[in-house]
Amino acid sequence: MKLITWNCQGAFRKKANEILKHNPDILVVQECEHPSKLIFNSSIQQPKDLLWFGENEHKGIGVFSYSKYRFKLLDDYNPEFKIIAPISVSGGAIDFTLFAVWANNPQDKKNQYVGQVWKAIKHYDAILNVGPTILTGDFNSNTIWDRPSREGNHSTVVEALAGKKIHSIYHKYFLQNQGDEKHATFYLHRDKNKTYHLDYFFVSDDLLSIIKNFEVGTYENWIAHSDHSPLIVEFNLRRMKMSK
Repeated sequence: MKLITWNCQGAFRKKANEILKHNPDILVVQECEHPSKLIFNSSIQQPKDLLWFGENEHKGIGVFSYSKYRFKLLDDYNPEFKIIAPISVSGGAIDFTLFAVWANNPQDKKNQYVGQVWKAIKHYDAILNVGPTILTGDFNSNTIWDRPSREGNHSTVVEALAGKKIHSIYHKYFLQNQGDEKHATFYLHRDKNKTYHLDYFFVSDDLLSIIKNFEVGTYENWIAHSDHSPLIVEFNLRRMKMSK
């Protein structure tokens, strides 16, 4: 099972072919236009299922299935947390809960970015304790911007998820510390010298133990398309089945 998250910096309909070359089963795209505007070239693979969230028809978050996996928005969804969408994923080799994330709420001045994730974690506490779980997307945050006086900073989010045995794939896979990442996922103004790590896959331990491969897209391959690089993870689901 392969999942990809990518902030495409708009106009996904013109860029889909580039990311689909990597054959995702599930693709989470931030700054994606509304489905009514997603008129793909006929040569581009069409999604088998699709959910979209947002208030701006030009920039929301799209969740696409290119496999047997199907989506259902959970009844507990609270649109006040922009944008963290809890989705039940079924129909494929395993069922799991996917939180699609684009943390960006300009109306919530004190909690515009990672504060949205913090509020969502508290709201969805019970869901986060049940079964295989993935949180992925553009969190717009890093521990380098922690404010000690703020309850919901990046580090407290990481700690809260760790308490539920949910961890960042990147930091486990590459043995990196939060705030000291050697791979950038965002290039401010597309400048190679202005780099940050803002995009993440957090997964429950049962999925963390069966990672087959994890990749951060390079500046050279992706800067022509977006100021963000994609994250690509592949799980070996056979290992999960064998362990049961």
